[in-house]
Amino acid sequence: MIIRILGEGQYDVSEESMDELNELDAVVESAVRAGNEPAFADALVELLAGVRRLGTVHDVDSLDSSDLILPMQDASLAEVQEMLADDGLIPG
Repeated sequence: MIIRILGEGQYDVSEESMDELNELDAVVESAVRAGNEPAFADALVELLAGVRRLGTVHDVDSLDSSDLILPMQDASLAEVQEMLADDGLIPG
């Protein structure tokens, strides 16, 4: 799966890693729905760190489209709220 972090680039992430990312995404979603800005900021940092840790940088010259797009690390709660689907930023 190719995950793009806006303003940063794409990462190749294995399907096996998606359960861990979904757990991190659930924390982001919960903080957004509660309107808890400090918890949201911390959770987003953890989610993006998880993508970086579990994934490998996708070839910069590739024209492959992203399967998922995540906000940049300094995104506001309001910006992420607009990006949320019914099952978070990462479906599943």
